[in-house]
Amino acid sequence: MTCVIVDYESGNLHSALKSFQRMAAETGAGPVTISADPAVVRDAERIVLPGVGAFADCRAGLMARPGLFAAIEARVIGERAPFLGICVGEQMMATWGREHGLDTPGFGWIPGEVLRIAPADPALKIPHMGWNALEDLAPHPLLEGIAAGDHAYFVHSYHLVAENPAHVLARTDHGGAITAMVGRDNLAGTQFHPEKSQKTGLRLIANFLHWRP
Repeated sequence: MTCVIVDYESGNLHSALKSFQRMAAETGAGPVTISADPAVVRDAERIVLPGVGAFADCRAGLMARPGLFAAIEARVIGERAPFLGICVGEQMMATWGREHGLDTPGFGWIPGEVLRIAPADPALKIPHMGWNALEDLAPHPLLEGIAAGDHAYFVHSYHLVAENPAHVLARTDHGGAITAMVGRDNLAGTQFHPEKSQKTGLRLIANFLHWRP
């Protein structure tokens, strides 16, 4: 069975595929592929959902592909296959996205809402872009071998504010605490881009490829 990176024309698929395939080869994990085929997704051992751009656009693009989200949900929620959302793929796990004056429903997998970052220091720029240290790491299999202070690469203007603090697995700081990673059960999501985060990101990817929640 494969790890499938979902293709719905939103995300840095080539970079993600290279990073996941590299760690699969190095750690002896199964094959990694990109697919938009609901049947392929339905049979996948583990599923990765990337996302770049606006919350509403990403959701609309995913839902426009017949049967694709239903296949993801059946496999992930119904059968508890390991799931990793990246950037907007993580944000869509929330109940609501609150971007650009729109209230867009998310998957409702991690109760909470996606809100614009509001730094306490007005001199700090939005989007939040670049390398930032991970903080407040919770014990979790995907964070094994990653320590507080390790850096990851971010590029975003919004973040997922979870209703349950236990669902926040890591934070970073940009004029205040920002959600860097969320998760529960077989679900995990990173606001940062592991495929662009060098050693830290590759370790998380390797952990995901062998994660058995």
